[in-house]
Amino acid sequence: MNKAPLESQVVKQISAYLKSLPECWFMKTHGGRFGKKGIPDIVGCHKGRMFAIEVKRPGGKATALQLHELKKIKAAGGIALVAESKDEVAEALCPPRW
Repeated sequence: MNKAPLESQVVKQISAYLKSLPECWFMKTHGGRFGKKGIPDIVGCHKGRMFAIEVKRPGGKATALQLHELKKIKAAGGIALVAESKDEVAEALCPPRW
């Protein structure tokens, strides 16, 4: 039986993808008692556009507070998403041009 990857594995895959992009800076945030609750797992900037990614393992769900923070980032003009894979991040940051 194939098990879904752990969230930490998905973070590693997304991080590797982001490292491969030119003109991209990002950092993995860390929760805890000194951090603000609901802040996305990865924040960064790609080609002058801020992005925020809440990483979940396949089938995982973001909390209401996490979704609220992502909505505020979108309202401010950033790219904000819940992602279960690097492919979802690639689509959000580098959408195909028709």
